[in-house]
Amino acid sequence: MISIGVRQVAIAIGVVVVAACSFGSPSTFTVGNAAVDASYTCPLGASNVHYDVHGTIDAHNGTSKAVTISTVDATMTLAAVKGGWLQKVGDKYDAGSVTFTPDSVGAGSDAKLSVTIPSACTGRSANEPVASGDYAVTFTINSSAGTFKLDSKDRHRILTG
Repeated sequence: MISIGVRQVAIAIGVVVVAACSFGSPSTFTVGNAAVDASYTCPLGASNVHYDVHGTIDAHNGTSKAVTISTVDATMTLAAVKGGWLQKVGDKYDAGSVTFTPDSVGAGSDAKLSVTIPSACTGRSANEPVASGDYAVTFTINSSAGTFKLDSKDRHRILTG
């Protein structure tokens, strides 16, 4: 018969607890899973009309202090076109510092940042065919935990209405 003492059981439980803690959430601040609106249809005949691209970014704060986010910058890079388009593939639109909420993530918390990128579009004339441009979006997040750069997992398509 095997006899296990109270001390051996306590040590075994302690090892399991320490191992479980080391496999939990990272003890750093991380961002990921960025996404943007799928598309926007520019009104027929519009000329440089303002609209907003909405995005989200997941943030995880595994630290013991709140992380303050000071700015979120967005850059839209034309990745593909269909039909007549005013820009060429590779052209960039630097939206600069964009609107976002929340501006901090509490210690040991998760948050979803909501981002609003100002943009503009020009529609087509009634006798022109529909065209589209697909934009890859890159975010740069400046925070008290450092600077983070990430790409949206999807592209934003602008259609000429």
